[in-house]
Amino acid sequence: MERIYVIEDDDNIRNLLKIALEGFGYEAEAFETAEEALARMQEAVPDLAIFDWMLPGMDGITAIKKIRQTEQMRHLPIIVLTAKEKELDKVVGLDCGADDYMVKPFGVLELSARIRSLLRRASRQAEEKDVLSCYEIQVDKKTREVMVAGQKVELTLKEYELLVYLMERKSRVVTRDELLNQIWGYGYDGETRTLDMHIRTLRQKLGEEGGSCIKTIRGVGYRFVR
Repeated sequence: MERIYVIEDDDNIRNLLKIALEGFGYEAEAFETAEEALARMQEAVPDLAIFDWMLPGMDGITAIKKIRQTEQMRHLPIIVLTAKEKELDKVVGLDCGADDYMVKPFGVLELSARIRSLLRRASRQAEEKDVLSCYEIQVDKKTREVMVAGQKVELTLKEYELLVYLMERKSRVVTRDELLNQIWGYGYDGETRTLDMHIRTLRQKLGEEGGSCIKTIRGVGYRFVR
């Protein structure tokens, strides 16, 4: 389930967006200020953020610029919401690093369509990237080098392939059968406990924080959550 942060100082709009996004099947968190949202992003990076332009304290444009200067979040899909309608304002919003722009009042169905489009694009870009980065884990797909909190981690081939496969499908539950077929080969009919063993050793090598990113979904499979 994709996680979306809404940053909007108007209580009615903020609550409406949160309810609407949850109704569309997203996990939504709402914040009144940019400072609150940025602090939360240090704990968990969302899949997409929706920023109001005019906010108390730090405005949305300044917050987006800060996000784009952060390696971990520079590719985060961002939509700007504003009452400004002039073309120059739209250019300023997009030039600051926003991916899309919607003028108030807006329809939630159109917003949902734009969110889906941005998430699809972000997913394609993530699969094409040579470097995967999430939380404290960084994987260079060209060199097969894995770093956790700045320290190099040595993984076996299968452990590496498991990590990359899960990271590229961040937030989606990957079934045991899918992992066995994709990592060990189509129609794999060997000992299924080998998957559990590799997941266990992978978690150990990633450390307490890194290993906690791989969640077990009982009876289904695994999910990379950050």
